[in-house]
Amino acid sequence: MATTETDDRMAGVDGLSGPTGRTGPGTRADDEVGGPEREADGLRRWRARAVATAPADRAAAEEGVRRAYRLAGLAEPETVVWVDSPRAAVTLIRQLTDPGPGVREAVRSAPWARERLRLQTELGAAGWSAHWASTGGRLWESTQALVDRIRAGVLEDLVGRDTGAEAAAVRLLLVDAVLGQHDAPWLAAFPSDEGPPGALAEVCRSAGWWWPFTRVVVLSERPVALHRDEAGRLDRGDGPALGYPDGFALHAWRGMPVPASFLAELPSLTPDRIRDEENAELRRVMLEYYGYDRYLADSGARPVHRDETGTLWRIDLIGDEPVVMVEVLNSTPEPDGTRRTYWLRVPPSTRTARAGVAWTFGLGEQVYAPVRET
Repeated sequence: MATTETDDRMAGVDGLSGPTGRTGPGTRADDEVGGPEREADGLRRWRARAVATAPADRAAAEEGVRRAYRLAGLAEPETVVWVDSPRAAVTLIRQLTDPGPGVREAVRSAPWARERLRLQTELGAAGWSAHWASTGGRLWESTQALVDRIRAGVLEDLVGRDTGAEAAAVRLLLVDAVLGQHDAPWLAAFPSDEGPPGALAEVCRSAGWWWPFTRVVVLSERPVALHRDEAGRLDRGDGPALGYPDGFALHAWRGMPVPASFLAELPSLTPDRIRDEENAELRRVMLEYYGYDRYLADSGARPVHRDETGTLWRIDLIGDEPVVMVEVLNSTPEPDGTRRTYWLRVPPSTRTARAGVAWTFGLGEQVYAPVRET
């Protein structure tokens, strides 16, 4: 399983030198690069901020918050409170007696809208579309998917399956968060470090989510661990895919949420346990972890067809589509003279080994005729 981020707080804020990637609070090293290189380097830095797992730079984050308040024409907050996760933030806010009205609209949404309108006017509709596609649009999908998963995880942790007033209150607080590091896609599209975008960028570079009220600001630490696959999906088979300092964590296998207890069971899987799993999605995870080829061998599967291309295997599963695979032997020997066996998962409707191999090349069985197998 490949991961694109690591834990132990080693993913820095700006991807610069040093164990956490810092050059000091408020660094602007990306301003030193010019032209297309500057644009590419800037996007790389915003991407790094979105997935940073280094401890928050609390002084820089607090200064960015206070600056955002001043630029919005508001008095600075009386109190700044730090918590270790978005879950802890929601829990704390629900206990506060008088934080004052929320001011997210003034410090984030309204200046956001003004900056976007300014750029759309300056660049034109087509120009803005191209600008977004080359900046924030390249970060949006994976970052928003992470935001949605965090919101869902907090909601599940705090209210479980409840769909009543308590769930609505938690959901509203989650939507009211300013996303800090996860605002990186929008901030990547706003080139100015001056005014409100600059203040919000300072918090993005320095902290996780935050909740602004007239009297109180609640700021959250960033994650301490983030593991994703090549497609950017949360993915880890031996622990939390996303974890915060206070223990709030999300577990996932190739993007699919799974219970922590389920992952703990994976190393001791047996074919019988896989067959007995009633949840089809979890069974697929089990099969991926265990290995389809190993499952076929250990479950006593019998071949259903053989020809010169390979051997077709099939295992029927209750409540799910069957596992059908073609076993093929590499025609090119390894340095030691052995030939490596490959297992190709093919559609359940496959009836011959040749049809299965042809399908992997996007061809029909009748037209698949390789000149030389490799």
